[in-house]
Amino acid sequence: MVDSMRVGIVGLGLIGGSIAAGLKAAEQYEIHAHDLDSSAMALGESLGIVDQIHPTLATLPSAVDVLMLATPVRTLPSILPHLAEFEGVLTDVGSVKQPIVDAVLSITPQLAERLVPGHPVAGSERHGVGAADANLFRYHKVILTPLDVTQSDAIERIQTIWTSLGAEVVEMSVAHHDDVLAQTSHLPHLLAYTLVDVLAGFGDEREVFEYAAGGFRDFSRIAASDPEMWRDIFLTNKEALLRLIETFSAALNQTSKLIEAEDAEALTERLTRAKAARDYFTSIQPKSPQN
Repeated sequence: MVDSMRVGIVGLGLIGGSIAAGLKAAEQYEIHAHDLDSSAMALGESLGIVDQIHPTLATLPSAVDVLMLATPVRTLPSILPHLAEFEGVLTDVGSVKQPIVDAVLSITPQLAERLVPGHPVAGSERHGVGAADANLFRYHKVILTPLDVTQSDAIERIQTIWTSLGAEVVEMSVAHHDDVLAQTSHLPHLLAYTLVDVLAGFGDEREVFEYAAGGFRDFSRIAASDPEMWRDIFLTNKEALLRLIETFSAALNQTSKLIEAEDAEALTERLTRAKAARDYFTSIQPKSPQN
């Protein structure tokens, strides 16, 4: 193994497991892992994507060069006190970035210069290390939101890891990230969960879902994601999300009025505008070699 980097992963769910699988496939990384679920660690080891498991957090920080936190956002305050002596680079994979910045500055400020918050814009409705996919991040963006004080070599190290996984790395500010992701990810997930919950309450839910067409399946797929993870995301990015909910509610109410008034021209204009935006979105998506 040439220029091996020792990477520790806290949390062997889909994302943490996929990072482990992808880095093992790159053959330049030694993977250490900790998870509260001992069976997840055992499975990761048996799958050959983890070199060494750590039953407690106490032994992990001194064993690795990079530590990646792949746990729900609201668990961070309970993890950081265990990292007081960590001398490597700290990163995460959370969908909201302000909480980790706030937690590090409050609990372990000595890590701020080696903190590189990150967010892979990729995922699946599947759960757990058993669903780990070494190619999950290939052809997807990973957003890094380093602080003004973050050391350049720390940023480069995290960029190298994600590049090894086939991802495209971009940078933006913490605030801009949380605002953009509220629009492109958090609100759509909230709408999907709400739609399924509402339809499930309509009389015979079996009949409702039996006759659901492809559009419903496509849109509602993300409501099969981990509820605890998305609960944390909604609560920790609530200001941006609540602004969007208010805007969306107003737009939905306006569409309702167009239908009530049978204003075909205005309704067609709105639908056409949305279709044009969706067509543009499709046209700028990167195509993998398989496509």
